[in-house]
Amino acid sequence: MTVTLHVCITCRAGETPGEGETTPGKRLHGAILEAGVPDGVNVVPVECLSACSQGCSVALSAPGRWSYVYGRLSDANAQDVVAGAAAYAAAPDGLVPWRSRPEIFRKQSLARIPPLTVVPEAAE
Repeated sequence: MTVTLHVCITCRAGETPGEGETTPGKRLHGAILEAGVPDGVNVVPVECLSACSQGCSVALSAPGRWSYVYGRLSDANAQDVVAGAAAYAAAPDGLVPWRSRPEIFRKQSLARIPPLTVVPEAAE
């Protein structure tokens, strides 16, 4: 099953980029692509993850799995983000054992969101 790594490309990480300058979020996105995306991971740039006060942010999600939002990231963290995404892709429920996560995923988690379930009445 493919998991999605959402990367906020509008994140400014406290910077005020000048005209034509690349945002820190776009630099993180580019660095993740350069680091090599693992099999089973689809990287999707997004306009905003609403974690603006937390620097650059990413989110991992997949149907039927827990989702995570991580912040306080930069392009220097690209290898760890890729490693964390690979571990998430390998976990059937999205719950990667704490010690198996890259350190930035242990210390910089902003949110953990339970899997979405469809309520039968709501589907009608």
